[in-house]
Amino acid sequence: MQDHFEPGQNGALHEPRLWRDDGWTARVIKNDDDEGWAVEMIKDGEAEPALVGPWTMGRDKKNPKPLDTPAFHTLVKTASEVLRRHEQQLHATLHKSIVVNTASSTITVNLDIVPDEDDPYATLSAYDDAGDAIAEVRVAPNFKLSRASAEQWIENEFRRP
Repeated sequence: MQDHFEPGQNGALHEPRLWRDDGWTARVIKNDDDEGWAVEMIKDGEAEPALVGPWTMGRDKKNPKPLDTPAFHTLVKTASEVLRRHEQQLHATLHKSIVVNTASSTITVNLDIVPDEDDPYATLSAYDDAGDAIAEVRVAPNFKLSRASAEQWIENEFRRP
């Protein structure tokens, strides 16, 4: 069976093994791990797939089942969820926050890591009850924010640790 081209709106491409639409590309590929097939989902502008998973065999048990609209929409939804979880995990890794109660106030201490390839660093910042900035210093990207380190920074009048 020959692949056929169905042009869509906005440069969309709908072929049995390749769909491009809604900012995503789905490509059915040979599964390197076995004799089956896999599908990879790549978000426009990204070099690596957001999702790679097994793909169903067609009726002939040799070729892959062709991509279709419902399958593509399910793949987009799943790949989007994978990216969202990855972004949440990355955010949690790069942004930490601890609330410290002192004798006179409550201070929120934040650590924000900037993973720059050439010059990674982190910013340690403190905010009062009203959310106003009290202090901010640049620290090493591997600075460990803990309750003890936050309390010590406050006790040292926000001098660079």
